[in-house]
Amino acid sequence: MNTTLYIVRHCEARGNIDRIFHGHTDSDISDKGAAQLERLAERFREVHLDAVYASPLKRTRLTAEAVNRYHGLPVHIHPDLIEIHGGYMEGRPWAEFPITHPEDARLWNMEPHLFVPEGGEAMTQVFDRIWRAATEIAAAEAGRTVAVASHGCAIRNLLCRAKGWPIERLAEEPWCDNTGVSVLELDEVGGCRVLLENDISHLDEGMSTLAGQKWWRKENLAALNFDE
Repeated sequence: MNTTLYIVRHCEARGNIDRIFHGHTDSDISDKGAAQLERLAERFREVHLDAVYASPLKRTRLTAEAVNRYHGLPVHIHPDLIEIHGGYMEGRPWAEFPITHPEDARLWNMEPHLFVPEGGEAMTQVFDRIWRAATEIAAAEAGRTVAVASHGCAIRNLLCRAKGWPIERLAEEPWCDNTGVSVLELDEVGGCRVLLENDISHLDEGMSTLAGQKWWRKENLAALNFDE
């Protein structure tokens, strides 16, 4: 009995465009984010859903509500779907990162599996808890189709794990765009297949967040250029 999970990254939030580390920081969504949610709601209008889950933060709850607009299901909050806690970086500009903590900045970009921010959450913890969340949801909703709203770093870890990769390969997993949709199929013995990854076909031209930014491009990762 297979369970299908539609994994949806939250819409564009203020932290995304103000370039602020907003792991657990509960930032508002942007105007573009609101427009992305309109497209997302239409994408899911004809998709059969049996359940909807979200992390506790506003940007994911609003995203889950958009996915759920034409379904009227209860939105279940699952704490393990939350974003990485950035510790000392929470709520601070990304541009400060390579200046104040250059080694942490390098690890985040080049060897993310080793990232452990002081006062925050180790990447290895994210890797384990997001998989735990996915498997718990799949077990609770066995044989059903479920939408799950989460966050960029958390989803990156989830897709890495879903492919059967060790966390040491996390840097190979691309970043998901805002409202990007991935689809996982989990079976009852723990197997997982990635059926779709980071799809934004519901967004009109010019509505992608990542297309207007450069920080995630390979040359900027190596240069620790966080503020473009």
